[in-house]
Amino acid sequence: MSTVVAQSLHVFGLRSHVSNNVFFFDEQIIMFPSGNHCVKYNVDQKWQKFIPGSDKSQGMLALAISPNRRYLAVSETVQDKPVITIYELSAIPCRKRKILNNFDFPVQKFICMAFSPDSKYLLTQTSPPESNLVYWLWEKQKVMAIVRIDTQNNAVFQVSFNPQDNTQICITGNGMFKLLRFAEGTLKQTNFQRGEPQNYLAHTWVSDDKIIAGTDTGRLFLFESGDQRWETSIVVKEPTSETKNLGVIQESESLIEFPAVTSPVPSYEQVMMTSSHSQLSLPQVFAIAAYSKGFACSAGPGRVLLFEKMEDKEFYRESREIRIPVDPQSNDPSQSDKQDVLCMCFSPSEETLIASTSKNQLYSITMSLTEISKGEPAHFEYLMYPLHSASITGLDTCIRKPLIATCSVDRSVRIWNYESNSLELFKEYQEEAYTISLHPSGHYIVVGFADKLRIMNLLIDDIRSFKEYSVRGCKECSFSNGGHLFAAVNGNVIHIFSTTSLENISNLKGHTGKVIREMSAFDVTYTAVVISHSGRMMFVGTSVGTIRAMKYPLPLQKEFNEYQAHAGPVTKMSLTFDDQFLLSVAEDGCLFTWKVFDKDGRGIKREREVGFAEEVLVTKTDMEEKAQVMLELKTRVEELKMENEYQLRLKDMNYSEKIKELTDKFLQEMESLKTKNQVLKTEKEKQDVLHRERMDDLLDKQSRELQDLECCNNQKLLLEYEKYQELQLKSQRMQEEYEKQLRDNDETKSQALEELTEFYEAKLQEKTTLLEEAQEDVRQQLREFEETKKQIEEDEDREIQDIKTKYEKKLRDEKESNLRLKGETGIMRKKFSSLQKEIEERTNDIELLKGEQVKLQGVIKSLEKDIMGLKREIQERDETIQDKEKRIYDLKKKNQELEKFKFVLDYKIKELKKQIEPRENEIKVMKEQIQEMEAELERFHKQNTQLELNITELWQKLRATDQEMRRERQKEWDLEALVKRFKTDLHNCVAYIQEPRQLKEKVRALFEKYVQRADMVEIAGLNSDLQQEYARQREHLERNLATLKKKVVKESELHRTDYVRIMQENVSLIKEINELRRELKFTRSQVYDLEAALKLTKKIRPEVSETVSSEDLPSVPPTMRLNVQEETGRIIEMQRLEIQRLRDQIQEQEQVPGFHPLAWMQLPSLSGEADLKAQTK
Repeated sequence: MSTVVAQSLHVFGLRSHVSNNVFFFDEQIIMFPSGNHCVKYNVDQKWQKFIPGSDKSQGMLALAISPNRRYLAVSETVQDKPVITIYELSAIPCRKRKILNNFDFPVQKFICMAFSPDSKYLLTQTSPPESNLVYWLWEKQKVMAIVRIDTQNNAVFQVSFNPQDNTQICITGNGMFKLLRFAEGTLKQTNFQRGEPQNYLAHTWVSDDKIIAGTDTGRLFLFESGDQRWETSIVVKEPTSETKNLGVIQESESLIEFPAVTSPVPSYEQVMMTSSHSQLSLPQVFAIAAYSKGFACSAGPGRVLLFEKMEDKEFYRESREIRIPVDPQSNDPSQSDKQDVLCMCFSPSEETLIASTSKNQLYSITMSLTEISKGEPAHFEYLMYPLHSASITGLDTCIRKPLIATCSVDRSVRIWNYESNSLELFKEYQEEAYTISLHPSGHYIVVGFADKLRIMNLLIDDIRSFKEYSVRGCKECSFSNGGHLFAAVNGNVIHIFSTTSLENISNLKGHTGKVIREMSAFDVTYTAVVISHSGRMMFVGTSVGTIRAMKYPLPLQKEFNEYQAHAGPVTKMSLTFDDQFLLSVAEDGCLFTWKVFDKDGRGIKREREVGFAEEVLVTKTDMEEKAQVMLELKTRVEELKMENEYQLRLKDMNYSEKIKELTDKFLQEMESLKTKNQVLKTEKEKQDVLHRERMDDLLDKQSRELQDLECCNNQKLLLEYEKYQELQLKSQRMQEEYEKQLRDNDETKSQALEELTEFYEAKLQEKTTLLEEAQEDVRQQLREFEETKKQIEEDEDREIQDIKTKYEKKLRDEKESNLRLKGETGIMRKKFSSLQKEIEERTNDIELLKGEQVKLQGVIKSLEKDIMGLKREIQERDETIQDKEKRIYDLKKKNQELEKFKFVLDYKIKELKKQIEPRENEIKVMKEQIQEMEAELERFHKQNTQLELNITELWQKLRATDQEMRRERQKEWDLEALVKRFKTDLHNCVAYIQEPRQLKEKVRALFEKYVQRADMVEIAGLNSDLQQEYARQREHLERNLATLKKKVVKESELHRTDYVRIMQENVSLIKEINELRRELKFTRSQVYDLEAALKLTKKIRPEVSETVSSEDLPSVPPTMRLNVQEETGRIIEMQRLEIQRLRDQIQEQEQVPGFHPLAWMQLPSLSGEADLKAQTK
């Protein structure tokens, strides 16, 4: 296998047309499908975990999570076959628990699923034309029941279980609302549809027997036990004034017509296709979600309504409205919120509501915000960031920033950050974008639109175009590695532009090249390829959405790692500059980031010397506007400070007045408390006297009553004791009599029992023999049953039941006979029981006497309880007296503390009065000082004005000197630049020093470029002697050149003749070599035939075959064969040396100026010589 490994890190995208495409795993984690993965996303910590789809999967069709949040069911199509995979979410990482892929019924795909309340059963619905509803015991992969829901090919949109009952099921679809119940291995319908059939798009259970269902005409129905109880219609409201104003302010642009996304779920596409234009104007209820107060439902494009249960009635009323907000970055903001809500779910605590839309977006809202916004509609917020809603066509990265640029058929350009996993910039346009390229610095992008090619700036909060090119339908564009150039494709022409001058430098037309190597794609089509910058890895995207990681150079065998990624063909792939991250996009509108590993540890461990840049582009106007806003805000802050100070002063004044009032009130309350305290003291003394008197009376009464009770109780106890002794004597006599009777009865009973046991034991032996015979019959039947079980598995349960019923009847008969025998024994037992009853009656009499004794004891206990109650009352009254005394003591303490506090306040008042007088004196002194300071301030102002005049004069002088300095510096820079340019041009001229004509032209061009006419006149006047010397040297050089040319022509003619002669000799030698090769092959074939005849080819090695004696091979003597090989080897070696020498001569002659070899003559390659040499060896 390949050593290159890729691990999925993050995904930007959503597949909204998967059934039940968003739900909560817990309070912080949500799950949704993206590409060919199911993603677990933590809303607070922003991390993602992936559950990949099955191998060779063609995309997910439906999801379902169990009520206990332990299991996830995924419906897929694998190689055109439906598969249901159930994952265990509680395991880390998530693992496959069961795979349902063997079906005994016709099925194309499963379009919706649901778990039972106890998570043991799974409900699945197949697509038309079969439309089968299957009830699974999924742990055992067993179909409990199956029923065909519809015979007219109508779409089924949702199936669900009763949240409290495993056996009750609800199904809604086009023209159907059915309630089914599972009983005795079948699903039976329990309701009957009445009235006109509706196209039910969604439903939810609001209680054990109540269901809310929504239609494509905006109607909501409440069904109770299958009967309609309530109905309402959703009203389409006009857009608010805010959205109208936005539509007037923004430029009116055409609505984006998104391409039809191929989705397996009929809940959105089929409805939109089948519904007429009149129905399109009505709000369609695609999703309903229940919560404790009521339910939420989608109410047309961009709207969700909350319904709450009415207190008095069992109906619901509309309470609040939630809208999708208008997107200002859209090319048509007035239409950006017109997207249908396809799925909704509440968090377990019902604090947040999440919704997915038809444009692959995820929105959320906290329910507390909906309660705050009374009267006005609340607005959703993006759960993460705006996502692509159609196929992504362009992808690129840069070097200096962790940015990813994408463009899509949805007419948007988005800039992502793969380090923080966020969306940096986003903008929509009127035309479709086919390709995009990001500058290495991360500040510019080039985008190929349908009508033009645009180069744009990436500002801090906007994407602005600053140059357009008339390149229509550009499918590919790219910046150079250094960023100084960019190329764009137009048909079979590649236009190359400069990023500095923004001009078209050159054009490259169509090219043809040889295929170096082909590699099999193994049953798929490769749609995207990217090679790492290190040159050791290659990643390939396929037409089924998978990604293959392999080594580079490519291995000969099938060595690669394949990963499930997208649900459509991969359109683009890219690697970051440091080969750490792989990026992939596809037609499903998802962007995946992958972490790249190499098991060998080569090629990707590249440490960045410089961190990512944090600079951003900002226009001058934006900066000026922000500076202006900052100034306005500063002035506003200063004004607010002044206002706050003024208000604080007013509050201080108010608080000081309130303190005075409170002190006055406090003093008055203290006086009133003193008076109350005195009154309470007098009342307390009175109550103490009364209490003592009452206590004395009560104690006297209690002592008298106690004496009376003791006397009465003693007399009663004596009488009862006498009665008790008499009863004891009677009971002893009765016991003796009954014991005699019991002994007599025991003897008779034992004799009767012995007779009965003997009789029934004989009968039991007979019955046991019959039972053994019956058991033998049962065994024979079981053997036959096992044989039939192997042949017919379906009739197994029925036959077992029949056999059971037969033998149960026999057992019942035997039991009845046993019961008859037991009845006879029962008669005997009744006689025995009658005797026991007489004994029990006697014992009852004894118990009655004991009961009377217990009653008397109870009376004694009640009297004792009364005594204890009186004692408790005395204790409680003592406690109340103690509590009152404590309260009086606490009041005294409080009074003392108040007196102390009053003394402290009086002392503080006196001190404050003493402090006021010196403060007033200080105020007078300070006022005099202020007047003196004001006079000094006036003097300082006059001095400041004079100094400011002096400063302005000095500044003017400074500016004049600065301007002069700048002029001189500019001149110096211009001269330096001119000298540098002259040096570079002169260096370019030196390259043509051996070619006089071009040298002359270059010098003349230099002269015209750098020497002006005025300078020419001066130089002509000054350097006339130099010109004469130059002319003389020029004539001398031209003469030398002419003589050298003649010599070169003569030598070239001589060399040509030699060259032709050598070539002819070479050709003849090559012919001889080829003839020798043929002879060698012929001799070898003869040797091989002879060895085959002697059966020596497999047994003896080639070295041994060469040393075979002449007796074994009489036709080919070994000595002659060795001489021939040596001769041929020597000839070939000599020819090779000769050819090499001739080639060296040719190369030397080519270096001589003026000599040009024949272009049509080509020497043959030495590969044949090398092969021949290898054969001789």
